[in-house]
Order: sequence, then structure tokens, then C-alpha cells
Amino acid sequence: MKKAVYALSGDPIHNGHLDIIRRASRVFDEVLVAIGVNPEKKYLFSLEERLDMAVRSVQPIPNARVAAFQGLLVDFAYEQGVDVIIKGVRSSKDVEMENLLHLVGESQELGIDTFVLFARPHLMHVSSSAIKALQIEEGFIHHYVPLNVKQCLDAKVSGQYLLGITGEIGAGKSHVAALFQDFARRRGIPVHSLSLDDLASQILEELQEPSYQQVRAEIAQAFGGSVRNPDGTINRKNLGDIVYSDNRELDRLNQIMEKPLMVRIRRELRGRRGLILITAALLAESNLTHLCNNNVVLVTCDKASQERRLRQRGLTPAQVQRRLETQYTETEKRERLLESIRQAHHGRLWTVDSSDGAPAGPAEQVFEEALRWIGLDLPQGKTP
Repeated sequence: MKKAVYALSGDPIHNGHLDIIRRASRVFDEVLVAIGVNPEKKYLFSLEERLDMAVRSVQPIPNARVAAFQGLLVDFAYEQGVDVIIKGVRSSKDVEMENLLHLVGESQELGIDTFVLFARPHLMHVSSSAIKALQIEEGFIHHYVPLNVKQCLDAKVSGQYLLGITGEIGAGKSHVAALFQDFARRRGIPVHSLSLDDLASQILEELQEPSYQQVRAEIAQAFGGSVRNPDGTINRKNLGDIVYSDNRELDRLNQIMEKPLMVRIRRELRGRRGLILITAALLAESNLTHLCNNNVVLVTCDKASQERRLRQRGLTPAQVQRRLETQYTETEKRERLLESIRQAHHGRLWTVDSSDGAPAGPAEQVFEEALRWIGLDLPQGKTP
């Protein structure tokens, strides 16, 4: 059996590491991922946390296993019956350093060789230090690390525990978000509610920075003058009549809104600690589940409750039908959310019934389950 060892601090493990491990796993029968312990180095995560993140991250690679080591890497490799050390290099500087380490390792006369893999171009800029710096500034890191690692960074660096809330129009998402806020406050947990619909309203109607004014001008140009108010803001009712009549128009609007919305999300997350509830009707459709690390509550309700709520909003039956047709059904949302979880090998999906008259007890049980899963199962009165 051909075995190799790949060593890293794993503080945290990231997609650059995982690419090297996957490529090595196609060459060697077994790849031992060695998480180093250096007493002189200050780690963000404990050894147990680094090992756990690595184990979860390499789970999709069947011939990779994880272990901790101290001391010389060549000694560890020898003891494990491994005669090849894998090194990933991103630059000429890395090449020089790894060549030096190889020569030092050879001096111990254990017969351990080095196998070099060059980083793929799109991963050359990925590093643990860059990821931690991005996290501090609320930058999006889901392209850099697996979601299980992002969830750990959210908690460790930002003190944030994120939970998504989604469902069909009129399902009761805001009601469930309000219930969850009440449950959190009664437990002494800081809680913040972030509605993507409210952020979109700010972009369309309130924010005065030049980029947001340009977004409104672009929307008016794309959908016609009827969607623009005399003061330059967007008439959401008129815009809704257009985009909810044609999926292609809705996709067009979402493309225009994507960048400004992502900026506003980062702005809103900055400085907030505790439980963050992210409410969005199109969480699944817009591929935004990374915001909450695939941890999502799907709100459901019976048709009678849904129709009553939509009538209260002043929507005609025809408008209700058009809006429902441009969104996923409850079943489609569930399938898309579960597929995201399967692909990422991380996340959980819960369901809460918010029909008229539904008791709050089951919702509170889901809330407690979700807290445990995202790592915020705190005794009453304790804050993160």
C-alpha cells in the first residue's frame, strides 16, 4: 500500500489544502492528514477544534484520515510507515522553503522523500491568514473553506451563530423570526434579525450613496419609467407587478440587486454578536444558503392561512398566483435546501408550521434543536 502524509496546522483547514489532499488521494492508497502541534505557535483554534474541522472536511475523501503530530514530521512519517511527504506550493518562495525542509528532513536519514503538488491558479491566493482577515471584516469566505469550517470561524472570530428562515410568500416567516427572537431573549442570548427583503427595500428606496442611486437608475432603465418614483426611488408595487409576472424578469432584477445586496448584508453583519436570524423568501432559489451555513428553518402553513395573509396585504388573487408561480413551492424549496446540504456535507433543515392557530411549542423545540446544532445551546442567562 502506497501511503503519504500531508502536514498542516489546519488553523483553519481550507479549500487549498483540500485540493492538495484530493489530488494526492488519486495517487496514493492512503493520505494521512497530519495536524501539527507547535508549542511556539499561537493558534486561533484548539487542537481538538482543528482536528474536528479537518475530519469533517476530508469526510468526502474516502482514503484520507486525520491525526495530530508533534516534533519532526519525518519522525512522524517514519512511525506511521509512510515514506512520502506531500507538499503543496503556491509560489517560488514556497519552492525554496520546501526544498530546504526536504534537505533538512533527508539529513535525518530515514529515507523519507518529498512529493510536490503545485497549487491550482484559482487557489494560489487562499491562505489561513487571509481567510481569518476576511472573516474579521465580515467578508464572504464560503469559496475558501467548507461550510463546517465557516461555521466555526463565524463563532470563533465574529461571535456569530447564523440561522436561516425561509418559506413561501405568506407562510409566516416574519412571525417565526419574531418567535425565535423572543425565545432567545428569554434565554439571555443576544439576537439580531436580518431580513433580506428589508435590505432590498433600503436599496430601492432609502440609501443615498452613489452606487445605490446607480442601481435604481439601472432598474428604471431595465423595467421602464413606471417603476421609478418622482424622487428617484423605486416603486416596489409597480416593479413587483412586472417581475412577478415573468421568471426571466425576476432573474434580471436579482442579477442587478446581487452586488448591492451582498454589500448591505456584510454591513449589517458587522459588529453583531450572538444569534443572527437571516430571513429570506428566496434563500434556496438564489443560492444564498451559505449565508447561514446551510442551517435553515423552512416555515410552512396551510393554504387557507396563506391566502388570508396575502389578501390582507392587498394582493389580488391574480397577483397572488403570479407571485407563487415565480417562487419555488414548499416541496421545491425543501428539495433544493436538502441538495445544498448534501453537496456541502454540512447543514441541517428544520420545519416549523406557522398556520393560523399553530401552537408555539413545536417552534420552540425546533429553536432549541437549532441552537444545539449551531453551537449556541447556552444555559439561561448566559451570553456568548
